[in-house]
Parts: sequence; structure tokens; C-alpha cells
Amino acid sequence: MSRLEADLSGQSFHPIGAPGPNNLLSVSNATSYGFRTSCLAGLGRLLAFTGMIALAAAGLAVVLQTSELLFYAIKILGAAYLLYLAYQLWRADPQAQTQTATNKVGLLALARQEFLVAAGNPKAILIFTAFLPQFVVPGQPITTQFALLGAMFLALEWVAISAYAYMGLHMRRWFAEPRGKRLFNRCCAGLLSAAATVLLTARRA
Repeated sequence: MSRLEADLSGQSFHPIGAPGPNNLLSVSNATSYGFRTSCLAGLGRLLAFTGMIALAAAGLAVVLQTSELLFYAIKILGAAYLLYLAYQLWRADPQAQTQTATNKVGLLALARQEFLVAAGNPKAILIFTAFLPQFVVPGQPITTQFALLGAMFLALEWVAISAYAYMGLHMRRWFAEPRGKRLFNRCCAGLLSAAATVLLTARRA
């Protein structure tokens, strides 16, 4: 195991399926806009992860590892965006959300939200840099292997998106009333704020 891999193994890492900020968004979007919309919005997350996998394959993540300023800039922006989402959920009007859900939803805006939350975690790129190479067979084409491993990761991530969206779809029945919806929004706001705090404490390897 390399020094980078050893350092990252001790850092907080949310594997596929763990209730991280993006999966929390899938639940929240499903409760507000439905299963299909939540799943399609998750494509924004997959796009961000695709870019990270490409950076790892190209070795460009080393730039992020060695640039303290860039790492902390991305980290602070990502945490600020999570806090912004938490503030929006905390102040959201359940009645207005119900009315919005009955109208045409801006799918592109929801996908962009997923993309920004995923891209706002600089540790993710370093995780890909440390994790994927462990499964690369020396002496065989690197690009092909990274493409296959990346595709497998994205497929599993899509399963997680669908699972959390399905969970949110059923939770919508529990929080159908405005009071229940407000409670759910504020719980999500608290979890997003906690995720922002964890991100702010993240350090470079």
C-alpha cells in the first residue's frame, strides 16, 4: 500500500450506499418530486464522479493533493453549499413545496444540485486515486481497466441512488402533512449541516 493509500485509509470515507449528503438529497428529492425525478437528478452526481474518475486515471489528482490552496478552496466552497442547502430546507414552506411538486419541476436544477454536492468534496478525487489503482493489474492497459472499474462503480452508485429515492418515496407518505414535512426538512437540514462540518474538518493526506 502506498503512502497516499495509507493516509487516506484513516480518513472518513463514505462507501457506496452510505447515507452521505448526495444520498440524503435523493431521499429529499423523492419525497418532494417523486421517484423518477430523484433518480434522474442523480445523473448529476454520476457526472461529477465520472470527472473524478477521469482525473484519477490521468493522474491529475496529484495536483489537488499537492496544492493546499486548491484543496481548501474546494473544501470551503463545498461546505458552504451544503450549509446553503441546509438553510433552504430549514426555512422551506411545506405548503409551497407541495404546490411546487404539483408543477413542472426543474430537473436540470436538481441535477446541478447533485453535481455540486458531489464535486464539492475534494477528498473524493483523492479517494478514487487511492482506491481504484488497487484493482489495476500491472502490465495491462491502464485506461481500459480504469474505464471498466469506473463503470462498475457508477453502476453501483446508480443502484444506491435508486434505493434512496425509493426510500424517500415511501417516506413521503409518512410526511404528507405540512407539520410532518417541516419536521423532515429540518432533520435533513441538520444532517446536511453535520456533513458540512465533517467536510470542513477534512485534511489533505
